[in-house]
Amino acid sequence: MPVPAAISVRGLRKAYGEKVVLDGVDLDVPAGSIFALLGPNGAGKTTTVSILATLVAADGGTARVAGHDPARDPDAVRASIGVTGQFSAVDGLLTGEENLVLMADLHHLPRAEGRRRARDLLERFDLVDAARKPTATYSGGMRRRLDLAMGLVGRPRVLFLDEPSTGLDPRSRRALWDVIRELAATGVTILLTTQYLEEADQLADFVAVLDHGRIVAGGTPDELKGLVPGGHVRLVFADAAGYDVAARVLTGAVRDDTALALQVASGGTACEIRDLLDQLDRFGVTAARLSVHTPDLDDVFLALTGRPAEAISR
Repeated sequence: MPVPAAISVRGLRKAYGEKVVLDGVDLDVPAGSIFALLGPNGAGKTTTVSILATLVAADGGTARVAGHDPARDPDAVRASIGVTGQFSAVDGLLTGEENLVLMADLHHLPRAEGRRRARDLLERFDLVDAARKPTATYSGGMRRRLDLAMGLVGRPRVLFLDEPSTGLDPRSRRALWDVIRELAATGVTILLTTQYLEEADQLADFVAVLDHGRIVAGGTPDELKGLVPGGHVRLVFADAAGYDVAARVLTGAVRDDTALALQVASGGTACEIRDLLDQLDRFGVTAARLSVHTPDLDDVFLALTGRPAEAISR
């Protein structure tokens, strides 16, 4: 049975004056999934999130978020979502606990329930020891975890994360990834924009590439990588004799005489590798080392947009 869409978008359009930002965007984000929206600077990622989060009105098209129309029933959408922007929204003069309690008050939670919710989130995000310290003293990773916790006070069904790990060191980034995975495992639907293609590759169940206001490709990370040629197997040999035989046997192999290595075009599947090794075995040749190289999302991004991955931005 197909998973219902938590976010559904058809023909979404937005222009600022003569500049068209979104030109007929279609999206379906399955409930409980992590969906990454990639695109170069000015592609329309943040505008898309802003429309879905009721912060900006669309010029055309339709959208449903958690079953509600952002244009016709914005209050219902707001009650169903959480939003965490690229820049931390925590108040540095307040403690972590006070920030969460303030957010609970804004959600009109009863006083006791709001305090209980704040305590639960402080524990969940490993912020108990810093709960009563001003957030101005927090590290970048702690502030980001608190910011994410604030977005969860209202128990959202859909969470929008706009470049959530910007500015974090690698350890803090990976810790944040673990939190995002845990949220998705509990059934929260997550739509994130990111400037780190590794982040999309590691986290996302589905990826869409937005360019010039249009979705130019979409699918699982592996499906997108399959769109780009360039996968190969690299074979390294222990001696020149075996290397020369393999070079004659493997038609089209690219030679590296210095390293005694051959590069053979391949999708890297188990069947392809087995056939490759069987060919060598028939001639009594064994590779000392074998490695599989497949296109990554950087290659996909460059192929689809004509720009390097560094072009990804807000």
